[in-house]
Amino acid sequence: MHKLNHQLDMRTNQILYWSTTGLFSAMMLMSATAYLVVPQAAEAFVRLGFPAYFRIELAVFKILGAAALLLLMVPGRVKEWAYSGFAVVIVSALIAHAAIGDGPETWAGIIIAMGLLATSYITYHKQTAPAVA
Repeated sequence: MHKLNHQLDMRTNQILYWSTTGLFSAMMLMSATAYLVVPQAAEAFVRLGFPAYFRIELAVFKILGAAALLLLMVPGRVKEWAYSGFAVVIVSALIAHAAIGDGPETWAGIIIAMGLLATSYITYHKQTAPAVA
């Protein structure tokens, strides 16, 4: 019975991991695409006080980070860097928007992204942790 419960827990964890990782990565890929092709996204970077090159740089790193989280052959250490980088980007986005007076309607998406990232990270570690007998 214990082994069956463990298998169910691991299956639930795996579903939660892939769901949150997939949703988070989709959010990052959509925002990266917007940074590159949507004029309003470029205007938002100007409004936040960032230089134009930062928008391109951030888009490239979001694409690379999403790939690192989604591709199975990527080493764990690289995934850890991707998680760390995304955490910094999300916290920085929250600070930047709050600093210019953007309200909770802007923060909602950022907080959802942080929740997805945190859940992905926690479940990633649950499935990569050594099994306890």
